[in-house]
Amino acid sequence: MYPPERIVCLTEETVETLYLLGKQDNIVGVSGFVVRPAEARRKPKVSTFVEAKTDEILALKPDLVFTFSDIQADITANLMREGLEVHAFNHRTVDGIFDMIRTVGALTNSDKDAQMLVNDLQARVNMAREQSQSLKRRPRVYFEEWDDPMISAIGWVSELIEIAGGDNVFSDRAFGQAAKERFVTAQEVIDAAPDIIIGSWCGKGFKKEQVAAREGFDQIPAIKNNRLHEIKSAIILQPGPAALTNGLDEMQQIIKRFADS
Repeated sequence: MYPPERIVCLTEETVETLYLLGKQDNIVGVSGFVVRPAEARRKPKVSTFVEAKTDEILALKPDLVFTFSDIQADITANLMREGLEVHAFNHRTVDGIFDMIRTVGALTNSDKDAQMLVNDLQARVNMAREQSQSLKRRPRVYFEEWDDPMISAIGWVSELIEIAGGDNVFSDRAFGQAAKERFVTAQEVIDAAPDIIIGSWCGKGFKKEQVAAREGFDQIPAIKNNRLHEIKSAIILQPGPAALTNGLDEMQQIIKRFADS
């Protein structure tokens, strides 16, 4: 059916995008990790990130299901075998976020609204990049997505660090398809000598004291100068509007505080 009247979203970024496009009434099921916008949490929860309740999704009779990442490849395949229409996103960059929004718009007959949203978000990114040019100094930043194993920044987060005026110390690993390509060791972090450490442990709070107590981390400038920060995963680790608004705003604030110190 076009445009689809009943949509299930198994990750948060498509939920937020549909709300911003005024299509929230078409959402009939969401991931249990959805927190934006708050009212979306009242929708039926039919998945985590790695598992989905296929029977419950089928009972909702969706015209379209949105999934994300190769991690949800099996979920995608299972739903397709059940005869459902599924669109699987797999973007890892800021430009990919813009493309995702345009695609959601095209699939829901909201092309113009989607392009307006992209234009607004692009303007925010451009402004942040311009503001970063006036910073007195650029910090070296280590962004930790997970603690065991230690995983460094994914593609769009690495880009946001650069846009906000910092340098991701592991930028060469940011754009690998698999999380294991972004694994780092404690010694590599020590050797990288970041000025700032930002944690965003997906699904749990960032424990600054635990990081600071790691063997050898007392040598790191970020630890010596108490520059450990947390950005909540809900606003930085989902590749959608939140990362380009609240996530980027917090990244800018952290980096500006360093540059002004």
